[in-house]
Amino acid sequence: PKVVERLQFSDLIVGELTRAMRDKGGFHDHLDPNKGNYVDHSLLFGPMPEEIKLTPASSPARLWRLTPQEHITRLNELINKEPEYDPAKPGLRTHGDVVPTNHGGELKLYFGTDRIIKWQGGTVAYATAVKSVPAVLSSARTHGLENYPDFYSVNSAEATQILGISEDILRYMAYGPLSIAKPYQITDNPRSIADKMKGDIRGLPTSIVYSTKVARPLTPVYDLMRQEGVTDEGLQAAVDYLFEMLTFRPPSKKESDDYTAIVKQSIEKLGKEDGAVLGLSSIFLERDALFRPELAKAGQPDQYGRVMLQDWELGLAVNHALRYIKPDEELRTAIVEGRMRTRADVKREVERMLADDSIRKPRILRFFRDYFDYDLAGYICKDARALAQTGVSNRGQAHYRAMFDATASTDRLIELILKEDRDVLKQLLTTDRVVATDADKIYFGKRRSRAEEIAARKAAEELARKEADKSGKEPPKRKRRNQDRVNHSVTPAELSGTEIYARVSRRSFGTGSMEPERLLATIPEGQRLGILTHPSWLVSHSDAMDNHAIRRGRWIHERLLGGGIPDVPITVDAMLPDEPQNTLRERMRITRQEYCWTCHKKMDPLGLPFEMFNHAGLYRELELEKPVDTTGEIIDSGDAALDGKVANAIELIEKLAASERSEQVFVRHAFRFWMGRNETLNDAPVLQAAYRAYKENGGSMNALLVSLLTSDAFLYRTVSEKKGSGLNK
Repeated sequence: PKVVERLQFSDLIVGELTRAMRDKGGFHDHLDPNKGNYVDHSLLFGPMPEEIKLTPASSPARLWRLTPQEHITRLNELINKEPEYDPAKPGLRTHGDVVPTNHGGELKLYFGTDRIIKWQGGTVAYATAVKSVPAVLSSARTHGLENYPDFYSVNSAEATQILGISEDILRYMAYGPLSIAKPYQITDNPRSIADKMKGDIRGLPTSIVYSTKVARPLTPVYDLMRQEGVTDEGLQAAVDYLFEMLTFRPPSKKESDDYTAIVKQSIEKLGKEDGAVLGLSSIFLERDALFRPELAKAGQPDQYGRVMLQDWELGLAVNHALRYIKPDEELRTAIVEGRMRTRADVKREVERMLADDSIRKPRILRFFRDYFDYDLAGYICKDARALAQTGVSNRGQAHYRAMFDATASTDRLIELILKEDRDVLKQLLTTDRVVATDADKIYFGKRRSRAEEIAARKAAEELARKEADKSGKEPPKRKRRNQDRVNHSVTPAELSGTEIYARVSRRSFGTGSMEPERLLATIPEGQRLGILTHPSWLVSHSDAMDNHAIRRGRWIHERLLGGGIPDVPITVDAMLPDEPQNTLRERMRITRQEYCWTCHKKMDPLGLPFEMFNHAGLYRELELEKPVDTTGEIIDSGDAALDGKVANAIELIEKLAASERSEQVFVRHAFRFWMGRNETLNDAPVLQAAYRAYKENGGSMNALLVSLLTSDAFLYRTVSEKKGSGLNK
C-alpha cells in the first residue's frame, strides 16, 4: 500500500480502538513515548507526499502533574537555604538545582541537616536519627521518558501523605529545629549538655545537637507564628507567601480570601498553633501546587482551533521547561507587566535564562537522564557471587554507593559538555573525558585473566616477603589485612587530572555521606569511548547476573536509530537458558529462532559489541577464559550508509556518532520531552526547524532548545485533538 493508505489505515485502527475503549479506561498505548518512533522518520525529515496536507502544530490543553523531583525541590525551598552559585566551583549544589538522591539512591527532603554539629553513633545511627521525609508523588516508569501529562494524577493515598508532610514543613518553617528536637539540643557547646546525652541513644532524634545559628528561610509563616495573637495582615501575608511558593504564581483575590477564611476557621476551632498549621496545610493540596495548568482559556481560537498560551500559563510553561523553582524576578515582572504573550517574548526569556549560569536548569539534565538512562545503575540488585566475579567489591553497599556516585559524576560530565555547547550529541557519544572518584580506578580498569590474577597475587606475596625479610619482622595485623584486601582481579585505570565537583545530597549518612570532590580525567585509550562505555550506563543496562545485550541493543535501536520494537507477545517465555558454562552470546542463540529473530535482529547485533565490558562495567578481553567476541552489525537502520558489520562497541559508537540520522532521532526525543507528547506528521516543520537550528549552530543544545520552545507545538494549545498520525484527510 502507498504511504497515504498506510496512514489512513493506522488512523482508522487507532480511532476504532479509542472509540471502543472510551468507557473501559480508554486506549492510550499509542501515546506512550516508546511508540513515538512508529511515526515514519523519512516523512518527518524528508519530502512529504502531495496528498498529505498538514495543519499547523499545537499540543492539547492539559494539566501537567509535577514530577517527584520537581515537587520535593519546591518543598525544599520552604525549609532549606541552598548556597548561591559560585562560578569558581560550578559543580557544587546551588540554589535552583534539583534535590539530589542520597547515599542510598532515595529522594528525600531533609530537615535541619545544615545545623547539625554533633550526633551519637555512626553512619546508620545518623541516618536513622535525622529528620527526613521521602518523595510522595509516584513515578511508575523506569526506562525512558517519564513525564508525559497523560501518565499521572494524584491519588488519595498521596494526598493524605502530602497533608502529613505539610504539617512537618509548616512547623519547621515556624520553629526550626525546635519542631523536631528538645530545647536543650540546640546549643553551640555540645559539652554543656553531656549530662543529657548519656546512655545509648544512637539513632534517636535526641542524639543530635543543633547549632543556634538560624539557617532556614525566615518567612511570613515564621512571622505569623511568633507574634502574639493573629492579625488579618499577618494571616493574609502567610497565605499569599505560601500560595506563591507552592504554585509559582500569586493568588487571585478570591483564592487569597478563601484560604485566609479556611485558616481563620481552623484557628477558631483548634487554637492558633494547631489551627494555623491545619489551615495552611490545605494550600499544599491546591491544584496548581501539584499540577501545572495549560488550559489556554484566555484568548480566541484561530481557524485551526488553537489558542496561544499567555501571561502566567506561558510564563510558567517557559519556567517549567528549564527550572524547578519559581520564576526569577525578571520573568515574574515580564509576566505581570504583560510581556509574556508573543513568540518574541518567549525567545527573549529563554535566551536570557540559557545564558545565565547562576540560573540553574535541572530540566535540561533531566532530559539527558531520561534519554540515556544512565541513572539506574545503583538500583540494579546484583547477585553477590556474580558481582564478585566481575572484579569489583561485593562488600556491604560498596558497589551501590559507587554507582550512585557514578550517576552524579555522569551528571557533571554532561554539564561540562553542555557548557561548551558544541556538537553536544557527538561529544556525549565520543568524549574521552570522565568525572571520577577513587573507586572509579577499579570500575574504569581492566578485568584480569585468571593467569594474570594469580601472577599479581604471587607478586604481591613476594613483595611482602621481601619487606618482612628486610625488616626482620612480620608486618602488623592491620597491614596484613590491607594487603589481603588489595584487588588482584583488576588492573586499575590510571586516572589523574584537575579537581572538579559534582552535585550530591545533604549529609544523609553521617561521615559516610556522599562527597562532591571528583577528578576530571581521561579514560584509557582504546578501551572506552563516550558515555555508552561508562559504568553508569553499562550497569544501568545490565541485570543481576550478567550483561543485558538485548536491552543495550534496544536502547541504540530506539534512541539513536529511531526504530521501533513491538511489545513481547504474551505467549513468549522471554528467558535465556541458565548455562553458566556458556557465554551470554552463546546463550542468546535461542533469539535466533525464526519467530524471535524478526525483532531480535534489530537489537542483539547492536548490544553484543558491548560484551567487551562485564556487567559491572569493567573492560575485559576474556569471557570464561576465552577471547570475548565483540562483533556486531547494524541492520535495516533506515540509513544504508550506517548498515554493516562492526568489530566492537567503539567502532559501533563512532559510526553512530557521525550519523545524521542519530542526530535527528535525538531531536525527536528532545521534542517529546519538552512537548510532553509524541510527535505527529503535523510536527514535521517543527522538527526540521529544530534540527536545522542544532546543525547550523554547530550542534548547539541551546539553539535546539530555543527552536523547540518558540515553536507552535510549545506555544499553542487545542481543547481537543484527534489522536492519530496527524494526517489531515
